Amino acid sequence: MPEIAEVARVVHYLRKNLVGKTLAVVKAPDDAIVFGKVSTSGPAFQKAMTGKKVLDANQQGKYFWFAALVPLIISSPPHPVFHLGMTGWIHIRGEPTGHYRPKETKEDEEWPPKFWRFILETDSKPKVEAAFVDARRFGRVRLVDCAAEDIRNTTPLNENGPDPVIDKDILTAEWLQTKISSKRVPIKSLLLDQAVISGLGNWVTDEVLYNAKLHPEQYSNTLSSEQIKQLHKSILYICQTAVDLLADSSKFPEEWLFNHRWGKSKTKAPITLPNGAEMIKLTVGNRTSCVVPSVQKNIVELPAEEKKNSINGAEDADSEKESKPRANASKKRKAVVVKAIKEEEELAEDEPKGKAKKAKSTPKTKVGQVKIEETPSEGRRRSTRVPKTK
Repeated sequence: MPEIAEVARVVHYLRKNLVGKTLAVVKAPDDAIVFGKVSTSGPAFQKAMTGKKVLDANQQGKYFWFAALVPLIISSPPHPVFHLGMTGWIHIRGEPTGHYRPKETKEDEEWPPKFWRFILETDSKPKVEAAFVDARRFGRVRLVDCAAEDIRNTTPLNENGPDPVIDKDILTAEWLQTKISSKRVPIKSLLLDQAVISGLGNWVTDEVLYNAKLHPEQYSNTLSSEQIKQLHKSILYICQTAVDLLADSSKFPEEWLFNHRWGKSKTKAPITLPNGAEMIKLTVGNRTSCVVPSVQKNIVELPAEEKKNSINGAEDADSEKESKPRANASKKRKAVVVKAIKEEEELAEDEPKGKAKKAKSTPKTKVGQVKIEETPSEGRRRSTRVPKTK
């Protein structure tokens, strides 16, 4: 899925090719998911964009937008706000916009590309042609009716956390410590929550945790102050580096997990990094996570003395739960984790729902079978044998 670095690449090419130009032609066939899920339509987008001049392009985390106006008019809302979803991308004809290891664009490339959802053409000479492509249709195209300078203060952007690259004045070590200490979830699940920090997806989070030497399953409220300070440094370093390199993985530092995470072993043995360390894959928060066990220790709880010095905002609440059955605590913890790790702020709720499965009917109890039932008193169980019917 495109994350903070991939979106920065899209914004880079939008600024390079569209800013300062007028959109002479806009084609946007209606799509009940890409447009409709966020209360707009293809024709509405087409009408709003045709004839407008692109002033600038910006991003916050996984969202990006461009401000546009009708010539001679100071402000011309609505403005488009985009989310690439799982497979969405902006293609510009003749430009190597592809991320990771971008290939040189062929002169005879197919245009418009497959699975396009809208196409833009400028009135410049030569004209610029751009297309939004999304095979799986998890991407979203909104129209935000506000002044260009207020886009970040409007839904959905105001519901997302600070961006690690453009909001360093907000995302400080102290701010991060407060956020982390108030939660009790696996640290990876917390970092994936777009309401906490914008732009961190699966591979960026794995990279951050490896750099910070933290295991993705370690509970957030068990991190010490020093660990959180290092985590803060790692978030800023990984995000800034990936954005500066425009998600071109051929330029990523060799020691990064990204360069090795896609490798497969024929013997199913752990993948070995250049430094000799082994990398394994775990499922954390329903996401495949790359972990280096020799570096990232799975510390579920801190030692008692160190725990006193940690910023554990949930200690008092946890102590009250100790008297409750362990099973109940496990269920509550699972519920909190499931809520915290919902995949990518918008994808989970926007994903088309499949047909509901039929509920299985309760099987009839056969003659001679032992029947287990609850008694009214204290939830005790009793067993009875089903009698034969005459």
